Amino acid sequence: MSIMETLGLGELTRMSKRQVLYQFLNFGMIISSAMMIWKGLMVATGSESPIVVVLSGSMEPAFHRGDLLFLTNYKEDPIRVGDIVVFKIKGRDIPIVHRVITLHEKEDGSVKILTKGDNNSVDDRGLYAPGQLWLEKKDIVGRTRGFVPYVGIITILMNDYPKLKYAVLGILALFVLVHRE
Repeated sequence: MSIMETLGLGELTRMSKRQVLYQFLNFGMIISSAMMIWKGLMVATGSESPIVVVLSGSMEPAFHRGDLLFLTNYKEDPIRVGDIVVFKIKGRDIPIVHRVITLHEKEDGSVKILTKGDNNSVDDRGLYAPGQLWLEKKDIVGRTRGFVPYVGIITILMNDYPKLKYAVLGILALFVLVHRE
């Protein structure tokens, strides 16, 4: 038994160069399609990140770690007290999912927002950037419109265990390249 067959690539060795190239093109098409779907969702929802995963227990019992949230961020749709929003803070890459507890709207259209996690005892001012006491509309990534419980736990596991992520991606790529259909 050759090394290629041991790795499950026996099917790949039996393909002509044209068939192998076709399989790589199929793989590229799958990646391109996923990117186009993501960009389409961004346009349709008005949010830079239309789908996010809850990473902590700060919003329990409303949302649990691993819940997949669907967001919208339409400019004409005002934010109200009680809305669950996803926001980004300067200097932090990971968005935060919390509830709006206080809102100050000015006549010029500007809005000052204060958030808090349902499971937290204090507001989020300690999480904001140094010197920042309020969020502004530009900090909001989106408002939660729906969720699917625990589906995002796969994302959390892949981030916690990078080798698992590479193994899953490798297996998926191998599956696409080896199967001719």
